[in-house]
Amino acid sequence: MAIQKVGVVGCGLMGSGIAQVCAASGFATVVREVSGELLDKGLKSIDKNLNRLAEKGAITEAAKGEIRGRLKGTTVIEDLKNCDVIIEAIIEQLPAKRELFGALDAICPPTTIFASNTSSLTITEIATATKRPQRFVGLHFFNPVPVMKLVEVVRTIATDPAVYEEMLAFGAKLGKTPVRAHDGTGFIVNRLLVPYLLDAIRALEEGVGSIEDIDNSMKLGCGHPMGPLTLLDFVGLDTTYYISQIMFEEFKERRFAAPPLLKRMVLAGWNGRKAGRGFYDYADPQKPKAMKF
Repeated sequence: MAIQKVGVVGCGLMGSGIAQVCAASGFATVVREVSGELLDKGLKSIDKNLNRLAEKGAITEAAKGEIRGRLKGTTVIEDLKNCDVIIEAIIEQLPAKRELFGALDAICPPTTIFASNTSSLTITEIATATKRPQRFVGLHFFNPVPVMKLVEVVRTIATDPAVYEEMLAFGAKLGKTPVRAHDGTGFIVNRLLVPYLLDAIRALEEGVGSIEDIDNSMKLGCGHPMGPLTLLDFVGLDTTYYISQIMFEEFKERRFAAPPLLKRMVLAGWNGRKAGRGFYDYADPQKPKAMKF
């Protein structure tokens, strides 16, 4: 089946990025949000990104217009019924995702492929809300979607091999490097990344080093673009805490358990850069200062 029309559900940070990449790759794209306000916010973010690319000369003004012309926003779920592929990028909660895909399953033809951008939930759990588990995959993009080159393409034991190959090819058409991943909680990247981030918090708790020294050690000693505590602030401490809970529930291993400091920071609302405070104070975003605990 030749994919021509893509649906994206959710126009937040991840959804807007996915919609932008799909439209920029030549696909007619419909992005759906639950309210006009959230939809406008997401579309404005896309416009801002496209304007920045045009100003840098990365795309022409004509190309910018063509990309925007392929992109349609809606708050009506029925507007997705004629899409060849629908990618979900909504809140990271299983009941919400299952409810969404159950509704989509009822209005979309049997040929439509469903994909979830979940970073921590298993695809199988989500797919059981539909009657098409053989046409269900994970497409896990990374933030910021227009910049990051990786997409994890996740297959379940029920995914049709031909559908899986089609989605690997689709990922490549989006300009990404698709990697094959099996349906295990966290897939490849988070399975390796989350324990590393949690261990960095434990190192801080245990006095192994200061915030700055832990970050500088991993940057300068291992060549990482940012230290683990800076990365935690960027990802969101609440997001990491939530993912760690899901992974610990799945594996029951200490390396996936949230350290007490992480829990306390989330309870205090210190969720990182987006909250203005995490392991660093972002009162001056250009010069964040390490917090004292």
